[in-house]
This record gives sequence, structure tokens and C-alpha cells, in this order.
Amino acid sequence: MAQGQWVIQDNQAATLLMGRGDEHLKALEKALHVKLTARGNVIAIQGPGHDQDRTRRVLDLLAEWVYAGQPLRPNVVESAVRAVSEGAERQFLHLLTENIYTTTSGRVVRPRTLGQQVYIDAVRENTLVFGVGPAGTGKTYLAMAMAVSALKAHEVERIVLTRPAVEAGEKLGFLPGALEDKVDPYLRPLYDALYDLLGSEAVDKYRERGNIEVAPLAYMRGRTLNQSFIILDEAQNTTYEQMKMALTRLGEGSKMVVTGDETQIDLGRGQRSGLKVASKILDGVDGIRVVRLTDQDVVRHPLVAKIIQAYQRFEEGQGDSNHEENSQ
Repeated sequence: MAQGQWVIQDNQAATLLMGRGDEHLKALEKALHVKLTARGNVIAIQGPGHDQDRTRRVLDLLAEWVYAGQPLRPNVVESAVRAVSEGAERQFLHLLTENIYTTTSGRVVRPRTLGQQVYIDAVRENTLVFGVGPAGTGKTYLAMAMAVSALKAHEVERIVLTRPAVEAGEKLGFLPGALEDKVDPYLRPLYDALYDLLGSEAVDKYRERGNIEVAPLAYMRGRTLNQSFIILDEAQNTTYEQMKMALTRLGEGSKMVVTGDETQIDLGRGQRSGLKVASKILDGVDGIRVVRLTDQDVVRHPLVAKIIQAYQRFEEGQGDSNHEENSQ
């Protein structure tokens, strides 16, 4: 078997690139079908010539990442492999300089995976974007960061955040209190993200002025939303009719991002998910883009990606009656 090598000059960068217990090298071996052996700043590569070349390109990307002072996590390693496989090295390196928004606490919000970069680019370039993928991929948070950035740059006059009134096994009518009391806990994740991005005082100010609106999807019927950045969250729980209604709210100067996870549909039996239907029939229409994020784009605890993978294996292998019912 042919053997080559790859060299990195900086000792600290070499340590970071290899990972604790050479964890990153082991991940690369599995993904790239090569044998890697670290000797100081030199990594010996055993494998066919084309696999060696591909490995060097991945290592070059990871070295750039480490030199930029960014933390090297398993999902970054996976993104680098994916970038080389798809000829997307430029997009991967763009992750190092991308800056969507800076929070009031000074934290920079940026895409952290190749899939997230594709998603951000799609939102910038299209009027309507479907962000479809599992929990933890940043679908909603990144869209909200872009919405806040657009509002502060006066590109839109308001942000409209909405969700269908369906939750996992619970109906709003059975919750205690008046309508506002019922709705607020259900919309709380949207508020939490806004508070994180803007701070509570700014959010309250924008809401009082009408620049930010958070409401159940039912409140959108009959309206035309002009000069707005609209985010329809948890869209897997829209019915066919609700999704059609929501999409036709788009007015002049507006942009819409529809986010959802097709594996977490809580609709009743026999109801079609509006997200599943719309993402199929509208894919390829000019001005519309469907971006599908995967477990490789999960940026929560590493265990989340493993949980998602385990559920995918179960559903693909044995199936599950509720999942199969809602996948029609």
C-alpha cells in the first residue's frame, strides 16, 4: 500500500488538529479509508494515491481552521470531509469569516457547518427558503439572527415569527388560563432566541412599536405581510391548507424562511404535513430554495447527533406506526 505524508509546522496546531487521543485522525481514517500515523508534526498517510490526495486536502482545511483559532469539533471534521468530497472547500473556508450577527453580549453568530453555510447563502439569495432538518441544526436560530440583522439594517420593517398551534400530544385548549396564557409558553422558544440575540429590553421595545410580532399561525389568515422577514417555525405541524395559507401571506419586499423537522410530526392521523408537501412541489421554483440539513449539521451536544442517527436507523429498519402514518 502506497505511503505519503503531510506536514504541519506549528506544534500546538498539530496537537489541536489531531485531537485528544488522536480522535480527529481516527475519524478521518474511518471517513477517508486511509491509515494515519502521527509522528510529531508529520502525519504518515497509507492508502491509494487518490485517497491520499483527498486526505491532504481535508488536512489542509482543518489546518486553516485551527490557525484561525476556531475550536475543532467532530462536526467540523465531518464538514471538512464533506467539503472536499463535494468540491466545496471555498464554502468551508468562508465559515471562518462569516459573521451573521453580533449579540448584545458580543457573541458572534455564524454558521458552524458546511450545511449551515449553504442554508445562510440560500436565505440571502432567495425570497422563500425551506430549512428542513433534525433538532439542533440551528435552522430557526440562524434564520432569526438573519431576521434581526435585516431589521437593524432597515432592510425590512418588521419580523414576524409564527408557529402552528400543535404540540407533541397537547392541545392548547386543555392548557389553563386565557388565550394569551395558553399561547405564551408554546411560543416561548421563539422569545428565548430573541432575548438571546437582542436582549429583553430591546425585544420589548420592538414589540411595542410593532417591529417584532410573535403569534400563532392562525393569526396570519387574511393578512398580507409587506416589508417583513417572516419565519414559520415547526412547520412540519402545519396541515396542507395551513401551509398554503401561510405561503400566500408574502407581500412586497418580504422574505420568508420555513423551518421544520419532518421526523417530528405531531399531526393527527390522516393529516398531511404541509411542510412535506410544499418542500416537494415548490423545490426548483425560481426564488425558492429547499435546504436539507442532516445530523452532520447538529451543533448541540455531540450526543444529540448520535440520538438522531439511532432513531433514523430504527425508523428505517423497523418503522413506527405513527411515523409511517404521518410520512404519507
